[in-house]
Amino acid sequence: MAYFLISEQGYRIIQLFENQKELWLEKVENKKVPIIRLLRVDLDWSNSMQRDIEFTAANGEKVRKQIGRGELSVVNIYISQFPPVDDYEYRLENPYVFPQGKKTIVGSVLLTSDQYESGLKVLSEKLEQEVSLPINNEYSEQEVESQKNVTLASAMQKAKKEKEIFTNGKPFFTYFFIIIQIIIFLVLELQGGSTNTSTLIKFGAKFNPYIYEGEWWRFITPIFLHIGFLHLAMNSLALYFLGPAVERIFGNARFLFIYLFAGVSGVIASFIFSPNISAGASGAIFGCFGALLYFALIYPKLFFRTMGSSVITVLIFNLIFGFTVSIVDNAGHLGGLAGGFLAAGIMHFPKKKKPILQLLFLFVSAAILYGSLVYGFQNSKTGGNESSTMMLAQEYIKQENYDQAYNVLTKYVENSSKISAEVYFALSFIEIKQGFLEDAKSHLLLVINMDPDLPEAYYNLALIYLEENDLLKAKEKAEKASGLKPEQQEYADLVQELNRMLPPAAE
Repeated sequence: MAYFLISEQGYRIIQLFENQKELWLEKVENKKVPIIRLLRVDLDWSNSMQRDIEFTAANGEKVRKQIGRGELSVVNIYISQFPPVDDYEYRLENPYVFPQGKKTIVGSVLLTSDQYESGLKVLSEKLEQEVSLPINNEYSEQEVESQKNVTLASAMQKAKKEKEIFTNGKPFFTYFFIIIQIIIFLVLELQGGSTNTSTLIKFGAKFNPYIYEGEWWRFITPIFLHIGFLHLAMNSLALYFLGPAVERIFGNARFLFIYLFAGVSGVIASFIFSPNISAGASGAIFGCFGALLYFALIYPKLFFRTMGSSVITVLIFNLIFGFTVSIVDNAGHLGGLAGGFLAAGIMHFPKKKKPILQLLFLFVSAAILYGSLVYGFQNSKTGGNESSTMMLAQEYIKQENYDQAYNVLTKYVENSSKISAEVYFALSFIEIKQGFLEDAKSHLLLVINMDPDLPEAYYNLALIYLEENDLLKAKEKAEKASGLKPEQQEYADLVQELNRMLPPAAE
């Protein structure tokens, strides 16, 4: 019976008791098929059978929790030389339900030397398949040992094949990437700080305006940058625990492709859906989750028996956390998750090929990436996102590159139908720096009309009027700025200076 179930029907051993007279089996590829428990025992009384059925249900409940099933059906097979001497049939008629939770059900079958045909018929009904065994009247010890050894060898071979799936590579690139991102983080800190926008942009953070200008390498470099120590620590810890599992399953070269492909996919998704500057290995790490989901697709039973529940739990937690914290780049996370899944499908597993499936994943991935890039770059031609435009202009202002900042903002103003006061104010600031005072004045008047409570606009206007020697208008605007923000000493000082400059009659 054990040989038939293991070698011919594909069951695997869950438990094998030391006396080798009790065996628990599971069919790997079919979750709906019941667990089988085989017991070689000579039953004398039916009450001992009942006690054993209850023990089987309790042990089945433990197995159910271990393999993560909601409900578990156990087919309990007794192989006994003779049936119990008292009435026992009623104990086999109805399944026994484990009382705590009522999630484990045990249906029992008795096979005896003179009733094995009827027992096999009942067993066939419970398993919903034909169970037919050639049974001799007698077996020598040598035959028994030979059959046992063949059965165990078959079970060990299946276990070995499963184990080989997790030994395709040692986690070399996982630790390599952790070291690289730590080194780059230290460099960022020495060059101005990892939370400094200018430093991040200088070292290759995802910055949409520069990508629009052709800096395509910014789809790759953000994978290795991190914004602050906490960001680095969280991503390094996640990669330390998640990366080795993926690298062992897929091997070193495949892991390298999956990690980088997922990282780039995450950056592209962020490029499309988020105008903000971003960096980090989160997309690549979510790609590791995606690769494990592909593993679950191909080997669902093995996945859920080994790591499935913990992987799904951590993934769901991270997604919920991402959608409840505003600073998290969820587009990058989801893009990385999809990228890791697609990359795993392209590469498949070492020493295993599925050419049609792999080609399908390759075509789908290429189409998605091409479509995403076309969509992202076409959107930039409409004038760009205001947030991205302002970030780019401010970056040029920090560099005192006023010509570039002026070109960026004037181009945006020309191509956009709806312009905020913030854009006009930034443009006026640049125009003041370049000496275009008339243009700056007209833009500041627009700002005041759009936002009458912006003290900086009144202050800058006052300075322009002062430059034009229109002291009355300068005083009016300076007093307005000081009234809106009395705590600003700079505004109050300008009012006093203008009062000193004006003749008494004008006052």
